[in-house]
Amino acid sequence: MRNLPARLALLGALWLLSLCAWAAPRIGVATMQPGEVFFERFGHNAIVVVDPASGDAVSYNFGFFDPGEANFVGNFAKGYMQYYLVALPFEQDLVHYRDTGRGVSLQWLDLTPEQAQSLADTLAERSKPENARYRYDYFTSNCSTQVRDALDAALGGGLKSQLAGRSRGNTFRSEAVRLASPATWMWLGFDVGLGPSADKPMSRWEEAYVPMRLADSLREAKNTAGRPLVQSQMELLPHRIAPEPAEVPRRWLPWLGVGMAVAVLIALAGRRWPRAAALIGIPLWLVCFIAGGLLVYLWGFTDHWAAWANRNLLLLNPLCVLLIPGAIAVLRRRTPPAWFGWLMAAVAFGALVAWFLHWLPLRLQYNQSWIALLLPIHLAFAYVFMPARLSRR
Repeated sequence: MRNLPARLALLGALWLLSLCAWAAPRIGVATMQPGEVFFERFGHNAIVVVDPASGDAVSYNFGFFDPGEANFVGNFAKGYMQYYLVALPFEQDLVHYRDTGRGVSLQWLDLTPEQAQSLADTLAERSKPENARYRYDYFTSNCSTQVRDALDAALGGGLKSQLAGRSRGNTFRSEAVRLASPATWMWLGFDVGLGPSADKPMSRWEEAYVPMRLADSLREAKNTAGRPLVQSQMELLPHRIAPEPAEVPRRWLPWLGVGMAVAVLIALAGRRWPRAAALIGIPLWLVCFIAGGLLVYLWGFTDHWAAWANRNLLLLNPLCVLLIPGAIAVLRRRTPPAWFGWLMAAVAFGALVAWFLHWLPLRLQYNQSWIALLLPIHLAFAYVFMPARLSRR
């Protein structure tokens, strides 16, 4: 009996702790599998907050943008995009994924009541219209990195400390090309348009720009008490369309085979029929002009930092447009200007420089495939239209 007050106090404390735990919101991370539309290729995610009193689940979704805002297309091209955090009922958020056949899984997190409440309060404040906008960057500030950063803040930096020092060797380019691979135009755009900044091996922290990679890392992470951060996981919607593309090694030898075959064809045919070589060259040089012009624009006039200093400019030289008048002269059986052959040689020399830079101990740009394909072709054209050969004609 003498210990009764102490026991009652202990029971009261335990009751208060359980009440606090019950009253804390439940936090989950929803991960949506890739879709078939180009802007759905990388998947998506959101933070789910369940109110303990009502049981209502709110989805905090960082993936909203307004195509109707002023100068939307221009800002998109320049790399100055504004995205929004929107809070909406979770069931409503799931409707689109159910209708399009995209799978959705939910990871319930093991957070302390204080961490869960702090995260819920922060998200509620950030989702207000005056606070909802954020500067979007495809690799460093997208819907998934915003989820990652919000969780890390709730854990007092505990998530970043576990992920920042680890790497699987993936790069911004490798993940972008992999996930965009079902759409040929899309993966070609990424692979040609990204510069050396996209080829630095990412930490697991940076890798979380891909929602599925973040989900993988959460499964391995610990909470502040040292327990697994993911308490449980459940599948909400089955994935009914093509699965996420698998990782496959990137090989450049097939590209070299194609490049060499085309180069041999140009060199052999061009010696007897220079008009045939000119006819092949015109569309190639037009592609070089358009693609190279876009690379110049991305580097010099936009905020797309991952496209800066792109060495593919040496392979897709926009100066190739100046070769087209000379090729037209060849098609008309006329002698092209004297500078035509020299410019051809300069374009081929630029491609050689791209090959040389790739093997220097500088910041790597993974463009072996494009070097293997285009260098032999540029050399073949330089051989066919070399100044000495033109003068003999």
